[in-house]
Amino acid sequence: MSETAIQQRIRLALGKLPYLRLFRNNCGKLPDPRTGRWVEFGVGSPGGADLIGWRTVTVTPEMVGQRVAVFTSIEVKTPTGRLRPEQEQWMKVVRGAGGIAGVARSVEDAEVLVRQGFARLDATKPPHA
Repeated sequence: MSETAIQQRIRLALGKLPYLRLFRNNCGKLPDPRTGRWVEFGVGSPGGADLIGWRTVTVTPEMVGQRVAVFTSIEVKTPTGRLRPEQEQWMKVVRGAGGIAGVARSVEDAEVLVRQGFARLDATKPPHA
């Protein structure tokens, strides 16, 4: 199955979760037709994940009722696909800031990533631990 097909299945499956919003993040670069200079596009380019968005979390008892959006970043790969160094760095930065980031090679991988990321946020350890 192609990366595009895996990504579409992940978007459709996770799109049913009421606490999660993900968007396609097209990253790349193209030459400006007027100047010939390369223009990069996409959030986190180069290295930004294929799917980005947020997971809504209701926070601790001290902040009862308040909700926060936790940045969520999913890099979609085929079973044999490899991460580029820029993609690894992107995930490291997102996790270091308390976000959820990882690689998904299937719908099941993406579901586990979102669940584990949420469980980590509820733990007593800091997000980067």
